[in-house]
Amino acid sequence: MTTRRTRPAPRPPEGTPPPAELARQARAVLAHAVRIAHWAADGASPGAAPLATQALERAAAALELSPAQIQTGWDRARLAGLIELHGDTARPGWRLRAWDRDDSAVLRGWVALFDAWSLVHAAPEGIEATAVAEAVEAVPQVLSLLQLSAGPVTVPALLDLLGQRVAELHEERCEVPYGPPQQSAPGSPATGQPEDLNALLLDWALEGLAAVGALTLGAGHATLTPLGNWAVWVKLEQICVAAQSPAGNIEQSAADMLLGCARLTPGPARVEYRAWLAARTVGSAVTELLAVARGEDALLRGLAFEALRVVGAPAEPVVRTVVSEPPLRPYALLWLAEYEGADPDDAQDVLSREEATWLWIDTAAAVADHGETGLLVRHLDSAVQGTVPALLDEVRAVGHPRTVQVLVALAAAHPDPALAKAVRRAAFQVHTGGA
Repeated sequence: MTTRRTRPAPRPPEGTPPPAELARQARAVLAHAVRIAHWAADGASPGAAPLATQALERAAAALELSPAQIQTGWDRARLAGLIELHGDTARPGWRLRAWDRDDSAVLRGWVALFDAWSLVHAAPEGIEATAVAEAVEAVPQVLSLLQLSAGPVTVPALLDLLGQRVAELHEERCEVPYGPPQQSAPGSPATGQPEDLNALLLDWALEGLAAVGALTLGAGHATLTPLGNWAVWVKLEQICVAAQSPAGNIEQSAADMLLGCARLTPGPARVEYRAWLAARTVGSAVTELLAVARGEDALLRGLAFEALRVVGAPAEPVVRTVVSEPPLRPYALLWLAEYEGADPDDAQDVLSREEATWLWIDTAAAVADHGETGLLVRHLDSAVQGTVPALLDEVRAVGHPRTVQVLVALAAAHPDPALAKAVRRAAFQVHTGGA
């Protein structure tokens, strides 16, 4: 077996502060957001976005901050995962509960805010959404230049890079004007307007990144902060991880990637999940994984939620929304319990008897479709009912669409003739609708 050569992961920039110092800086950036999140999570605020006027006034009085500071902190608290909105209720996010004791939770919260810089600082009015999106797409190159320079970079140099990247994006999308190029004098609208637009968008991007603590602005130049320097390194590391998929599943669809991981042990499978996720935006990856989970293949449903465990906090709001979908509910409840700190061995306690039975059938369906008969027989021991007669009674009542197939496969695999007969009888009763 040949070993795939991989790119070495980038080293942290020289002089990068230790994680504890970076976390201290991140806490400072989000200090107001944390105070507002605690205030909101105590039940003092309805869960509204943006925060209602009366709530703004109450928070301003309670925390001795201006209404503008309250609204900014409220937005940052939501973007950093410090608070969660559940209908009209604001609840503390997992990161808020871990804020004072877990530096990694703090840094992940700040990175979430860093990723959302374009939402923190509103784009200039009157600019087409396409132009704004192009500027956002070009910002990683601007940040890379700032990191490579390891110090201040002049705004003209950054503007030149931004303009080049936007032009490349146009070329990649074949947005090339037809006909001969029109001649225009320097400074005329034909040449000046794009440059003016790029300058306006660069100013907006730099101000947005400064607002989240990623860089500082001086007279005609910008410099990455230690947090910003570290964040750019993290993004580069993710790109390198995406290039190091041992099983080569990066370019596959979610379903094909999960099937490719089905025979891997948990450790190598997580490496594959991370590589596949690093090559995609979080939103699109989560959407694709949940689409697979809604399919008919029970094995892929379970694996999709394993991959979502690797996604972690960014998947949490979406996972909460699928709790209302019966086929996904047991998986989502277990995911959320483990995300909130429950031991995996104890997480099953969050399931009702009916939900646990549904999950038992779904897992048995995955084993029957993809596993060995011995695994299906051993799967009997994991049923919460404790006895086969009790299991069969509840399996018949739960209404899983694969119940008959699972029972038939179990009857065919079980070595005990009497038990196999009882299971076949139960399968027949479910099939015919009998009691």
